[in-house]
Amino acid sequence: MAPTGSGALLSRRNIKLDSFLKRNTERRVYERIRACEPCVVISEAVNKVYMHAVLSDECVYLTEYPPRTLTVAVTFRRVRDIELVKDLPDFLSGKDRERCQHIRITYVTEQPAAGGRDWLRRDRRAGLPPAAPSSRRISHCPAIPHNLEGYPAHGEQITEEIHVLKSTRSASCPNPETLGLPRVPHPPSQPPSLYSAASSPTSPLSPSDHRLNWRTEPGQVPRRIGSVLSRLLRRDCVDSREQREAELHLYVVSQTSRLYLHLQSSWNSFIIKSTLLLDPLYMRRCSTASDSSPGKQLPAISLERTAHLFGQLSSELLQDGISVESLYLLLQELKTAAHRNAALRRVFWRSSEVCAFLVQTLEESLHGCQSLSGAYTADQLLLSTLIVQTLAVMFRETEVEPARLSLLSAKKGALASRMLLALICDPEPQTQNQESLVNDCETLLAEYLDAACSLLFELLLLGHEASRCASADNFLCVGWILRVLQPHPHLLSFIGHQAQQVVQVFSDPQDSVLSPPQSVLLFQRCRLLLACLQYNSQLTQHLQAHFREEFRYFVKLPCAEEKLPAHYPISQPTLRLVEQILTLILHR
Repeated sequence: MAPTGSGALLSRRNIKLDSFLKRNTERRVYERIRACEPCVVISEAVNKVYMHAVLSDECVYLTEYPPRTLTVAVTFRRVRDIELVKDLPDFLSGKDRERCQHIRITYVTEQPAAGGRDWLRRDRRAGLPPAAPSSRRISHCPAIPHNLEGYPAHGEQITEEIHVLKSTRSASCPNPETLGLPRVPHPPSQPPSLYSAASSPTSPLSPSDHRLNWRTEPGQVPRRIGSVLSRLLRRDCVDSREQREAELHLYVVSQTSRLYLHLQSSWNSFIIKSTLLLDPLYMRRCSTASDSSPGKQLPAISLERTAHLFGQLSSELLQDGISVESLYLLLQELKTAAHRNAALRRVFWRSSEVCAFLVQTLEESLHGCQSLSGAYTADQLLLSTLIVQTLAVMFRETEVEPARLSLLSAKKGALASRMLLALICDPEPQTQNQESLVNDCETLLAEYLDAACSLLFELLLLGHEASRCASADNFLCVGWILRVLQPHPHLLSFIGHQAQQVVQVFSDPQDSVLSPPQSVLLFQRCRLLLACLQYNSQLTQHLQAHFREEFRYFVKLPCAEEKLPAHYPISQPTLRLVEQILTLILHR
């Protein structure tokens, strides 16, 4: 977090903790730490211990107070739910009890319950060093009520699981090879970002790429029987590994803490990326687009070098009289670079000119320069789709960048309002004379609408953060976003199109499962529809009036389970969204 230049964030961090993390983690890990918060931890292995929670892109670490070791508490690949519990902890008193935020993380573990040691356990694939016993107790914490216990009685088990970092250069600087993120097979420690120039969830692949080949070959199990057997096999596989649910409780004694928001955002990003990485075509295209040969890793580009290169690209984008072709190629370059470089996404928000230029270009391309017939042209749709995809990339994993919020909330959200209104368009293509042009534009318009849904999803995530934030300065909440969109003449038809696409997924007579990119897009559409149903009465009435019967007869949870494979990380969160949508849209 230090390299982001987040003054507000650094002021909340313990100086000793920041120094410890900087010395004892690799640079790539340190730069992707999103938040650090002191909290009281309760789990199956520790009871009311005051520690620091350290949040990265892939997992939650815990470290003592003050820090001595860095331990993986839970990886996002095992998380099933993250929720904010409204209760008053009995081990706190006075104002601390009232201000406390209780975060419950539910995850799965493959270890039986009897041992009670699944939390803070060593994942043997993580490559962490063996534990070294430590007799040091957490005795110099800030003032905490006396009934908070230290480590539980079976302390020898705890010390066996907490990984004391072996030193190689000094007592405070461990071997960097043992301190990266856990090395887990799915996903890799540094997976490609959500979007790329080669492939993105907002640009659907052809149906032949997406769907599994269900043609029954000799000796093959018919598809309906096969789907039943696959469910039984998955259940047996889960049972054989003795998977069960466990909980990690974090009690943050602060009403202004954003740890819960960062956890939700990090988890969302993780399940999206890890789901996309299950798609062979997506992985192949990412590998093809890679500049490094197998086994050879290019050195990381410094933040200063990244800012310099972005400045050069910006000057080319903003030059007067740039042609549409040059603009398209430069935007492809920007999107691809941002896809691979998280630092570039942070730098983007620190320069208001490029973001404002993209919004203005989208306004002119999609709404200001339509053909005489009133229809979109192919060039307009291609450029507009690329702009929207580029903006969506810039939102990924930049929640802790203060420049993003500052830019979007400046002048009472003027730029954010323009972005919202610019991305909404009429989903019905206008009739043209040539049938081939109509078909081409319908396909391109569908791709644009997918991209617009993904960008609106990112903006709604920003709104959800503001909705839970007590700061009066952060007004960009979900309700505000939908109020800005409400006067748009095509809002109802745009939201109706997104709802129809959800219905179409489940009403497809074929028994095909969704591909990873299709699953991600379904997840984003469901988040959009749920926000409409929860925060806007006009949109709720529209969806209930026009889609209640379609959702009643076509959108079924058993069907959703068939469409969403159990091994997709995004499947369970999507099923929960579908269940919530059904409850709200069928409610009278």
